[in-house]
Amino acid sequence: MTFSQEVWQRNLDLYQKILALPFNQELAAGTLDSKAFCHYVIQDAHYLLAYGRALAVAAAKAFDADDVIQFSEAAKIAIIVERSLHKDFMQAFAITKAEFESTPLTLACHHYTSFLTATAWSESYPVVLAALLPCFWIYAEVGHDIVSQSVENNSYQTWVDTYSGEEVHIAGRNVDATVIKWPHAVIRTRWQKCMRLIRWVQNWNGCFGTVLISKESGWGWTTPKTIDIDVKKTPIRGLGVYRI
Repeated sequence: MTFSQEVWQRNLDLYQKILALPFNQELAAGTLDSKAFCHYVIQDAHYLLAYGRALAVAAAKAFDADDVIQFSEAAKIAIIVERSLHKDFMQAFAITKAEFESTPLTLACHHYTSFLTATAWSESYPVVLAALLPCFWIYAEVGHDIVSQSVENNSYQTWVDTYSGEEVHIAGRNVDATVIKWPHAVIRTRWQKCMRLIRWVQNWNGCFGTVLISKESGWGWTTPKTIDIDVKKTPIRGLGVYRI
C-alpha cells in the first residue's frame, strides 16, 4: 500500500462526513440558498489566491525540474480559476467587485489559508505536499459525488461541472504520482508528521465548507459536528503553523 493509499484509508471517515455536509447535499439537489453559495464563492476566491501562493512555494522547493514545472503550472491554474470566479460566477450571481473586496475572510478560510501558507514556507518539500494533496483529492472526489447526484436543471451545474471535470482528477493523480515517486526513506522519515498533517488539512476542508456558511453568515445554520479540530485548544507558532 502506498503512502497516499494509506492516508486516504485512514481519513475515509472525514471524507464521508464532508460528503454528508448540508452544503454539498443541497448543492447537488439545487436547493442551496443562493446567499450561501455567493458567500462560498467569495471565500473560495480568497482561498484560491492563497493556495496559488502555497503551490508556488512548493515549486520553489521541488526536488527536480519536472516538479518545478508541475507546481508552477498548478499555481498558475489556481489564479486563473480565481479570476474566472470574478468573471463568471460572481457576475452570474450579481456579486459586485465592491462586495467581494469588502468581504473579509471567515475564520475558517483565514485559518485554513494561514495554515497552508505557513506550512509551505516553513516545512520541507514532502511535508508541504502533504498539506497540499488533500485539496486536490477532496475537490475532485466531492465534485464526482455531487455530479452523480445532481438534479436536472441544477442552477449550480456549471460550478459542479468545474470541480467534477477530468482536469481536476488528472491534477490530483499527478500530485499523487509525485508523492509515490519519492524514495521510501524520504517518506518514512516524515511519515507520522505527514499523516497528522493530512488529517488536519482534511478537517480544514470540512470546516471550510461548513463554518463559513453557518452562524458566521447569520442565516441560522448550525455547524454539524463532523470536524474533530478544536481550534481554541490548538497551539499556534510562527506565522500560524499549527503544531503537528
